[in-house]
Amino acid sequence: MNVAIPSERARPVALVTGVQGFTGVYLAQELREGGYDVVGLTHESGDGATAVDLCDRQAMMDAIARIQPDVVIHLAAIAFVAHGDVDAIYRTNIMGTRNLLEALAAQAHRPRAVLLASSANVYGNSTVELLTEAVPPAPANDYAVSKLAMEHMAGLWKEKLPIIVVRPFNYTGVGQSEKFLLPKIVNHFRRRATVIELGNIDVARDFQDVRFVANAYRRLLDADAIGQTVNLCSGRAYTLTEVVSMVEALAGYKIEIKVNPAFVRANEVAKLTGSNRKLGELIGPLDIIPLRDTLQWMYEARD
Repeated sequence: MNVAIPSERARPVALVTGVQGFTGVYLAQELREGGYDVVGLTHESGDGATAVDLCDRQAMMDAIARIQPDVVIHLAAIAFVAHGDVDAIYRTNIMGTRNLLEALAAQAHRPRAVLLASSANVYGNSTVELLTEAVPPAPANDYAVSKLAMEHMAGLWKEKLPIIVVRPFNYTGVGQSEKFLLPKIVNHFRRRATVIELGNIDVARDFQDVRFVANAYRRLLDADAIGQTVNLCSGRAYTLTEVVSMVEALAGYKIEIKVNPAFVRANEVAKLTGSNRKLGELIGPLDIIPLRDTLQWMYEARD
C-alpha cells in the first residue's frame, strides 16, 4: 500500500541500504553534510537504522512504502569475493536487489535517482591496459558473476526507475574489516608484527579511498548520470608488494612476507586498473586521495 508523504520536505530523504557497513558509514556522513536526511536499512537493527532482510520481498515493500525516499543508494550486498556461501551471494546480490527495485517502482513517489553499487570485478582478467566502461565484462568468480547479473537484471527496470550503476574498484580506509587485504597489511604493522602471510603478492589493484568513493556517490546523485554505468577508480594500480613497502616506510621497519598457498585464490584477477574519465565528465574534477595518504590515515588511526 502506498503511503502519502508531505508535499514538501525540509530536506530530501536519502535511503542507504547497508548503511552500517564500511562504505555506508562514510556515505551517510557525506549525504548529511550534502543536505540530505539519511534513512538506513541494514540486516540487523541498531544506531537508528531499520532492520530489513533484502531477500524478504514483503518486508522490503513495507519499508519502502514507509520511507518514500527521494534518492536511493544501494550498497547492501555480500561484498567479500571469498565468501563461502555461494547461494547467499547470488540470492542477496541479485534477488535482494530485485526486491528493492520492485518496491521502489511500486510507489507513487518516484525517487529522482537510484544508485546501484556493482563492482569492477565484473571485468575479470582483462588484458586491456586501462579498463573503461566499454570493455566487455568477463567475470572470473561467483561474486563478480552475481554483480554482472545484478546489472542485467536492473536493466529490466530502467524504464520505471532512474538507475545509475557504479563499478567501484578496490577501496579502503579506517574501519574496513581485516579480512580485506590492505587493512590486514596495515594492522600487522600497527601490531608491530614481524611476519605477514599473504596470497598472490604480485596482483595489482586500483586502490582508492573510501572518502573519495562516498563523495563520488553523492555527486553522481546530482549529476546527469541516469542510465549510465560508471567506473569509480583512481586510474593507477599498485601491487601488494608496493603497498607493503609504503607501510614499511610509515612504520619504520621491514616485515617478512610469507606466501601462504591457502590464501592463493583460483581465478584471481591479475590486474585491475580503471579509467575514471567518464566519472570526471559527469561530476567534474576528481580529488583523488593518494594511496600513501590513505595508508597513513589507517596506520595512525585511533582504535
